[in-house]
Amino acid sequence: MPLSDCRILDLPKIHDPRGNLTFIEGGRHVPFDIQRVYYLYDVPGGSDRGAHAHRNLHQFVVAMSGSFDVVLDDGDRKRRFHLNRSYFGLYICPMMWRFLDNFSSGAVCMVLASRHFDPADYIRDYAEFTSLTRSAG
Repeated sequence: MPLSDCRILDLPKIHDPRGNLTFIEGGRHVPFDIQRVYYLYDVPGGSDRGAHAHRNLHQFVVAMSGSFDVVLDDGDRKRRFHLNRSYFGLYICPMMWRFLDNFSSGAVCMVLASRHFDPADYIRDYAEFTSLTRSAG
């Protein structure tokens, strides 16, 4: 899938003077059924996360608190996304190398995933990833 398939998606935001509310429905606000939810927090300053791709997994990444950057790479091009609001998120399609960095203090990164955890779905070697993307193209 090309990098252009990965994009920022707006989420519903219900304004209320007592506090705003945002919700996410699989297949409606994100283009997949949600099978797993996980989150990253207490990421030390200067640290990064990710540095892998998934063969079949679709993901939706939201900055629940604070901010961070997601760098996506399709084997040919790279693009950096800055996430800093809880009412939008980044849709990441399969076969996209991802790298998260620039975490602010107190940042919380929530990820919605289309599948349960499967170690076989991970590609952790960048050379293998680029080899697979070149053979697929």
